[in-house]
Amino acid sequence: MPTSDAFTIAHDHPSLPGHFPGRPIVPGVVVLDRVIAAIEAAHGGIGALRLPQAKFLQPLLPGETARIDIEPIVVDATDVPSRWKFRVLRGDVAIASGEVQAA
Repeated sequence: MPTSDAFTIAHDHPSLPGHFPGRPIVPGVVVLDRVIAAIEAAHGGIGALRLPQAKFLQPLLPGETARIDIEPIVVDATDVPSRWKFRVLRGDVAIASGEVQAA
């Protein structure tokens, strides 16, 4: 079942001063950290993982609200997901997408 989680990165986040000075954007690794946290909140800890696909389409600015949509993918008879497709949206605009896979 797909899940959704919203987040905002504050203007004083420690990653922003170096990314990019004078015109900060939220680093992709911070967005991916929120994606992993949303997956773990919905499905429990996933331990080691792989990111076979991640695409960043638009920048996320500090203070903007984004939403993470997660779709679990069950690949065996256990009904336990080991892969998740994700999309990160600002309003209706996709800013990132990809897949997370338990290692």
